[in-house]
Amino acid sequence: METQFGLAHVWSQGDWVTRAVAVILLVMSLASWLVIAIKALDLRQHRAHARQCQAFWHAPHLDAGLQALHGDASNPFRQLALAGRNAAQHLKSADPAPATRPHLHDRLDVSDWVTRELRNSIDEFTAKLQGGMAVLASVGSTAPFVGLFGTVWGIYHALLGIGAAGQATIDKVAGPIGEALIMTALGLAVAIPAVLGYNALVRGNKGVLHQLNRFGHDLHALLVTGARVNPQGV
Repeated sequence: METQFGLAHVWSQGDWVTRAVAVILLVMSLASWLVIAIKALDLRQHRAHARQCQAFWHAPHLDAGLQALHGDASNPFRQLALAGRNAAQHLKSADPAPATRPHLHDRLDVSDWVTRELRNSIDEFTAKLQGGMAVLASVGSTAPFVGLFGTVWGIYHALLGIGAAGQATIDKVAGPIGEALIMTALGLAVAIPAVLGYNALVRGNKGVLHQLNRFGHDLHALLVTGARVNPQGV
């Protein structure tokens, strides 16, 4: 026997507002799960990249270290090392006399120039790492209210229908009101995974950025002084 209540009944009996709310919640859910899946895979890949830093520091020279980081363009540690090496080589190949250097940035010393390029590389990766996080934050904060709007709209129409029928018995009230409350439950079902995914990804991103910044500090010391700070920690 086909039930008169449930999601299918809500969809078939609902008006265009109820259906629009359901579609919006579905789109929100799909978008949040897609972002969570993509960012989780990226985070897993970046953690694998971080483990390659051990091979970098055990290489005999910088070029060999870059090869140890492999040629993956998405490897932020390799991109950071390339940016630092290119910055150091740029100034070392320039005229040593500051007054005769052709560009304003050539007047910086090696430490400042390398620091600037390393920081630019880290900032670019940070912006890329934060991509998509706004979707999760938006879904987590707005989905409950979208579901609540659907509930209020459903209760309003349920009460209109009960008033038109002239009967207010419990069996006539419980069904329509219960169906309207489903929209609130759907809103929470969409918001909770988005919030949990957002928090987990933020925590993971902080860990990767911490490793990248530490790698950048050691790389700066290597390019400027020729030796890594505290190499015993390798």
